[in-house]
Parts: sequence; structure tokens; C-alpha cells
Amino acid sequence: MTDTEAGSGRRRATPPPWLAPPPWLLSGLRPQSSTPIAWAAVARASVSLAAPLAVGFALDRPAYGALVSMGALSGVIGDTADAYRMRILNIAVPQLFGALGIMLGTLVYGTGWEAVAALTLVGLVSGMMSTIGAIASVSGLLLLLNAVVGAGLPMPQPWWVAPLLLTVGGLFVLALTLLAWPLRRKLPERVAVAGTYLAVADLLAAAGTDAYEERRQAVTQSLNTSYDLILARRARYHGRSNAMVRLLAQLNVVIPLVEAAPAVHVRRCPLPDEIPAAVRELAAAVEESRTGRPGLDLPAPDSPATRAVDSALRHAAVVVHKADPDPYNVDDRLGRPAVLGVRIRRATRDVLLSGASWRYGLRLALCIGLAQALTSLILVPRSYWVALTVTFVLKPDFGSVFSRAVLRSVGTAAGLVIAAPVLAAVPVGWWDVPVMVLLAALIPALTAKGYAFQTAAITPVILLLSDLLNHQGFHLVWPRFLDSLIGCAIVLVAGYLLWPESWHVRIGHRLADAVTDIADYVAYAFEPGGSGDRAERVRARRRIYRDLSVVRSEFQRALTEPPPVGTRAAAWWPLVVAVERIVDATTAARVRVNHGAPEPPPAEVAEVRRQLRELAEGIRASEVLVEVRTELPGDEEGVLAPLRQEVAAARAIASPQP
Repeated sequence: MTDTEAGSGRRRATPPPWLAPPPWLLSGLRPQSSTPIAWAAVARASVSLAAPLAVGFALDRPAYGALVSMGALSGVIGDTADAYRMRILNIAVPQLFGALGIMLGTLVYGTGWEAVAALTLVGLVSGMMSTIGAIASVSGLLLLLNAVVGAGLPMPQPWWVAPLLLTVGGLFVLALTLLAWPLRRKLPERVAVAGTYLAVADLLAAAGTDAYEERRQAVTQSLNTSYDLILARRARYHGRSNAMVRLLAQLNVVIPLVEAAPAVHVRRCPLPDEIPAAVRELAAAVEESRTGRPGLDLPAPDSPATRAVDSALRHAAVVVHKADPDPYNVDDRLGRPAVLGVRIRRATRDVLLSGASWRYGLRLALCIGLAQALTSLILVPRSYWVALTVTFVLKPDFGSVFSRAVLRSVGTAAGLVIAAPVLAAVPVGWWDVPVMVLLAALIPALTAKGYAFQTAAITPVILLLSDLLNHQGFHLVWPRFLDSLIGCAIVLVAGYLLWPESWHVRIGHRLADAVTDIADYVAYAFEPGGSGDRAERVRARRRIYRDLSVVRSEFQRALTEPPPVGTRAAAWWPLVVAVERIVDATTAARVRVNHGAPEPPPAEVAEVRRQLRELAEGIRASEVLVEVRTELPGDEEGVLAPLRQEVAAARAIASPQP
């Protein structure tokens, strides 16, 4: 519209505010355009889901082909890791639980209330498993999903056929995934360590600028990934692998650079370009496994912070180019993982004794039981879709339960729009194969865009495979949409509104625990009479950053909730950032002391620790932030001055007006 048109009275109509979609819904429907499409995964999904159908039609066993494709679909969804060893676990382990689920479902098919009781129990176990970790979460999901499918659809007999076919489908995806493994020139662990160096280079380049916080989060994530990959692999060896020893040494020596970054950032004086460039050169040396004498041309340091960077960088260059580091002088910064049996027993004990695990398991079991009971009492065509909807919506690591229920409805409607013409126009037979090639390709392509997009991509695939088992064709479309609405309604009532922690949650509880750990870290970092165990201090700081990463993820998930949880999370968000800055300021102060700055007085350290503990107790005791004005006396030129300022800033964050 031109200025003339505006002046003549023509104005574009705008909807009233109450008609505008809420921010949490817009956030879920907005595609994550920055995420690239994994074209290899697209090709793998097309082949792994379409090829079994072709084989099934060739053998005149379309139902067998559909079950193999269902197993492949589970493998495609679970293939989310980068390193091949992690991908094997992500695909193979959940397939075993999926096979167990389909077997249990087949055994209770058509038994009425026995099926309701069995699926309710499976829902409890699945929900509790989902709180252990990523692989256990996917395993619990497939256990419940396949149990629901087995209890709702007639499966080929005898009972072992369906579990075997689903497992074959998952292993087919795994085989396609591993085809490129021999062709890879570089260890995934080496690529991960090189990526950590690149992330640290970006962090140092951003020191003193507004981009620092984002870069620091990227470094935290990269360090977590690299340590997880290397230590997980080393845990499978009784001895030490030379390649892993060298990579672990290269990863360990980047830690002092990470510690020096906050000290530089506090000065608000950007580093010379030569320093990030030198770190990027080290990243290339790690990736190409170079050895020899390092060549560094660095500017002379002019402060304790820059001396810390210079010292750390020169030491890192020596270790990176060293062919054979001393295997007995390489400590594990995060602690070496326990053996598998110990970890399994520990995880089982933690789950059984965890109140959060039982609450989530009971919540999922209640919703699954209601879904199965409702469809047993009321005639709902192919009622398994109701319980499937409950399972997908209540999966804990997909974001807000409320927004997932809404986005599930939106995504299902979009998926049905795609599926309707396919089921109406494409006859059952060979034409299903090219159609599956196209539909399967949408799953990895759209999954990266968000939950609603993933739902829209998976829905037509499941409908097409279901049609090969029950032959209802176009008549599946409308019942599936109604089933989805019923499932979402059950989740919103029995899985959300009936649980006060959903809409009246104290989202600051974990943040308070992190602040308590920071208080202990401050005391340990400035222990009178010495610098303490450096390796233990590094492990403590890394654990805090890991915890804060989890806290940040939980807050970001809470931001997608409708009011009051979403608005409360938005009010608390600045405090999350402030707490992260406190850790940075503590590390910066310790680095400055290590490189010539005077030790802070014990009384000043004790006062900072006391203020942090009071902050933690205040967070733990209230749901609404309350502003606390505090004065932290001390030398304004002292090493703890920036830390005192960050603590005072954190305590001065006030809640918004009601």
C-alpha cells in the first residue's frame, strides 16, 4: 500500500488481538529453516520403507512387506546420532523393545479388558524408561507404540512372525546406515574434537561482544558431545586405544582455552584475529591428524587474561601435534564411564527410586488406560490410533505437552490432506511402492522443521501401511482424524489438567540446585592456601555447565506452554542467563589468579558463597521472582569484582507486574 493510498483512507485490515494466534502456537508452527536437510537420510528413508513393500508384493505377501516397513519407519525415526557407534545403539536397541512390544500386543489382541490392563502396565514401564536417557526414551516409545499396534491390528500368525518382521525392518535401516562406514576417512570422534576446536575459536572471536553467550552455549554442547563419544568408546576397551588417548589429550588441552575465554570477555576487549585463527589451524591439525613442530605467531599478551589465552594456546599446539602422548598422564576430565552392567543397575535403581519417573509413568499409564477403556466401551473404528496419539503427544522430550497436543492435531490434519488423495486414487498394489518412495522422503526432510511437520510427514506413511493390513482405503481418513482429536483430548485432561505440576510447575527447582552447586564451586575454586585439584575443578565446572544446559532446555520447553507457565518461564529466563554469567565470572577470576592476579580475601569469597546460597534458597522457596537488593562489599579493582557484580545482578532481577 502506498502513502497516497494510506492518506486517502485505504488501510489494510488487521485482525483484532484476540483473534491472533498465541505466541506458543506460532512458535510450534514456524519451521526451523536454519536446520539443513540430511539428503542421505532422505534417500535412506525412501529405500528402507519402499523396498520391503516391493518385496512383499513380489512374494504376494503385502502384509509382511508392510510390517517390515513399519520396523524400518522406527529405525528412520531413531537414526538421530552422527557417530556410527551411537547410531548402532540408537537403532538396534530400540528395535529389541519394539519387537517385545508387538509380541505383547499380539498376545492380547481381541481380549478386551485384558488388553486394557496389559497396555496400561506397558504404558507405566514405557513412561518410566523414558526418563533414563535418549536411547531408553526411544526404546520405551517403540515398546508402547508397537504394543498398541499389535493389540489393535490383526497380525500374521504365529505370534513370532510380526516381531521378526519389524526387527528385520529396523536392521535393514541399520544396514543401509552402515554402508558408508568403510568409506569414511576420518573417525567420528576426531571430527567431533576438531569441531570443538572450531567452536572454541568462534568463542574467542566473540569474546567482548554480544555474540559471546550464544557461542559459549555452542562450546558447551560441542564439549559434551566430544567427551560422550570418546569416553563411551574407551569404556568398551579393557586397555587404552592409542588413537583415543591422543584425542582425549587433545580434547583436555582445549579446556584451559575455554576457561580463559570468560576472563577475556569480562575485560570487554576483543582478542587479535591471530588467536582465533591459530585455534582454527589447530582444528585442521586435529582433523587431519598432523604431527611435527607447531608454528605459532601470536601477539604478545598484555594482561592476566591474555596471558592465560597465550599459555593455553601454546600448550594446546604442542599436545595437538604430539604423535604419542603419555597414556598414563591423560586424565578423564568428566570421569570415565562405569562398565555397562554397573550403568544398567544404577539407571534401574534411579528410575525405581525417582518420584519424577513414577509420576510420568503413572501419567502415561492413566492416559493409555483411559484411551483403551474408552475405545472398548464405545465403538471406535480401528481404535488403536487413539492410544498411538496419546503416546506421541505425551513423549517427554518433544516439548510442551499442551502445545504438542495442539500441534499433533494440526499435523495430523495436514497429513490426512496428503493421505486422502493417495488412499482414494491409488489402488493397493505396485503403485504403492513409488508413492512410498515420495512419502518416506518427507519424514527426515520435515522432521528437522518441527513436531507438527514431523506429524504431517509420518501420518500418511502410517495410514498407507495400515491400509495394507486392514484394507479400508479412503475410509480410514475421517476416523483417523476423530481418533487423533479424542487422543489429544484425553492427554489434555488426564495428562495435563489433572496434574498440577503441568500448569502450576515450579520451574526454578533445578535452577536452584545449579546455583547451590555454583556456590560450592566458588568455595572450591578459591580455597585458601592453594588452587585445589585442577582436574576436579574442571569436572565440577563441566558438570555445572551440563546441568545449566538441561535447565536451559527445560525453560525453553516451558516457554512454549500457554499461560501461566509460559509467562512465568519468560519472567525467569533472564535469571537463567544471569546464573550462567556467574559461572563464567567465577572461571574468569580463577584464571586471572592463576596468571598473576592476587588471591581474593577468604571473607570476600565466603560472602559471595553466602549470597549464592541465599539466592538458591529464595528460588527454591518461591514461584514468583522477588527482587532482592544486595550490596557485596569488596575491592572494586579486585579479582572478584566482576563476580560480585554478576551475583548482585542475579539477585536484583524482579518479577514482572501481575
